[in-house]
Amino acid sequence: MSELIAILGTSLILAGAAFAAGILNALAGGGSFLTFPALVFTGLPPIVANATSALAVSPGYLGSTLGFKSELRDLPRRRLFREMTISAVGGVVGALLLLVTPSKLFAGVVPWLLLFATLLFAMGPTIAKRVSQHAADDQVLARWREPGLLAVAIYGGYFNGGLGILLMALYTVTGESKLNTVNALKNLNSLVLSWLSVAAFVLAGAIAWKQGLLMMIAATLGGFVGARLSKRLPVSWVRLGVIAAGVVMSGVFFARAIG
Repeated sequence: MSELIAILGTSLILAGAAFAAGILNALAGGGSFLTFPALVFTGLPPIVANATSALAVSPGYLGSTLGFKSELRDLPRRRLFREMTISAVGGVVGALLLLVTPSKLFAGVVPWLLLFATLLFAMGPTIAKRVSQHAADDQVLARWREPGLLAVAIYGGYFNGGLGILLMALYTVTGESKLNTVNALKNLNSLVLSWLSVAAFVLAGAIAWKQGLLMMIAATLGGFVGARLSKRLPVSWVRLGVIAAGVVMSGVFFARAIG
């Protein structure tokens, strides 16, 4: 009986975290601040938890990409194919790097990754504003778009936190002036690199399927709820909640690493 209660409790924690992550991703992003720690706290090793978390939030990227179909149609197909290929390669490389990272080393890196992603999320609007001003004065950085995309994709395959902000900053600073186009490219490349990295995790046997499938369903439901809440809740409130969660989770994982 106690074992059944423990299983139900674990399932509720994971489903609740994934549902809330789906809502957050629909409103402002940052869902991985909930899914990854929840998986670790329920007993999964950090590398398996990271891979399973990537699986849990991956369906949301498809809906986000479909929402910008018209913007993607207006872009040259050769450019889209080239950038999707770069994102795919980077996502797989990042996933492979994660898989060959010793568990103990990754556990020590996790607090820093969470803190970096939290700071990146907190500074997102400021970064977007500054890089857009810089891009207006200097288009020379456009030549660094593809190398920069590869670097960001590798990061995204290794650890997903803050990926969207990095991609938006990259496209803005390298000369993309239309916000909808920036969002379209961000969503498309996030979809490609995340699904390819998840495929690598699946082939390597790094996915905890029971937890992952439960969280995929819960995150998808949360995304639908978040889409409706986005019309009612101030985004600034949601952003503060995500930042607070990121700070708390970073602190908890630093404490675990020290202890």
